[in-house]
Amino acid sequence: MSFIESAQDMQDELVRLRHSLHTTPEVGLHLPRTQEKVLAALDGLPLEITTGTQLSSVTAVLRGGRPGPAVLLRGDMDALPVTEKNDLPYVSQIPGQMHACGHDLHTAMLAGAAHLLSARREELAGDVIFMFQPGEEGHEGAKYMIEEGVLDAAGERPIAAYGLHVTSAMFPRSMLMTRPGPLMAAADVFRVTVKGRGGHGSTPWRSLDPVQAGCEMVAALQSMVTRTFDVFDPVVVTVGSFHGGTKDNIIPDEAEFEATVRTFSKENRQLIKRRLVEVVEGIAAAHGLQVETSFGIGYPVTVNDASESEFVGRTADELFGPGRYFVAPNPIMGSEDFSYVLESVPGAFAFLGACVGDRDPETAPYNHSPLAMFDDAVLPDGAALYASLAHSRLS
Repeated sequence: MSFIESAQDMQDELVRLRHSLHTTPEVGLHLPRTQEKVLAALDGLPLEITTGTQLSSVTAVLRGGRPGPAVLLRGDMDALPVTEKNDLPYVSQIPGQMHACGHDLHTAMLAGAAHLLSARREELAGDVIFMFQPGEEGHEGAKYMIEEGVLDAAGERPIAAYGLHVTSAMFPRSMLMTRPGPLMAAADVFRVTVKGRGGHGSTPWRSLDPVQAGCEMVAALQSMVTRTFDVFDPVVVTVGSFHGGTKDNIIPDEAEFEATVRTFSKENRQLIKRRLVEVVEGIAAAHGLQVETSFGIGYPVTVNDASESEFVGRTADELFGPGRYFVAPNPIMGSEDFSYVLESVPGAFAFLGACVGDRDPETAPYNHSPLAMFDDAVLPDGAALYASLAHSRLS
């Protein structure tokens, strides 16, 4: 049977694993229950399995029947600090935690691929590394796994690495999308503390108001971006957190805000840091206030190797038939820590549509929403694609 036929025969097992993961989501680097379920799903397969020390990772190596290079397949396992609002029989049972980004599907798909490839191990001219990764959602789990040797788990660096990500919206179910070159943005954090002098809200001239100056800074940052950066090398600055004060008639001593900063080029990543500081310091000086700034350096740009991206498209056409794959015209402003893997190994990251059948992908709640839903029907597709990428690359 083909990989897709074999994966469809595994549909019930894949759904059971995905639902089990969904009901008990875990956030961050330490996912003991998730790790336990992955190890149980891999039990009995001819795999060399190791677990992480700094995080609850699982690395499994399948040795092919013939000598050859290694290929890496990655699936992330962590959830988000989101309270689920869906009415599902397998809804999250953990308050304040939810698989709102579909990582439960990635984990089930990768476990399915391990079964599919184990059954055809003798056909492989090389080895497959299965990378079950915690801590993708802002915790740099891929970086920790690289430090602990995931890229050398088979004895040598893989010649290619592949990752998949489901989407609850954007494009129709079962469609696969990627692109050569930059696919996802670098993501950094800009933090600002505006220091003023508190006082009574009725006499603002007797104080130095950090809230008013902070609001002016937020607006000015947006104008600065559009007047500094080329729209064809895009930059996005979004202030997602602003805190200041305790009561309507009290001017506080301080106000704080944080912004996510998204870029695609090294030049703009450096320039935006300087310009952000210049804007907030200039406004603070104009109002007679002080300002403290800091940067949190996040994930680098996710850059697909051109030939590996094309290989993903070819493999999808061979596996699913024509019409299921398309090349994205533009990169996506989201970020991914699979970027750390792609800095060391040529490979490709791709998106698989998982919009629930009765929802419009143009308007459906997107990943990270408490109402995000992902269709179980794509589980065999993802498992078969993972397996086909490794099998074809090693054949």
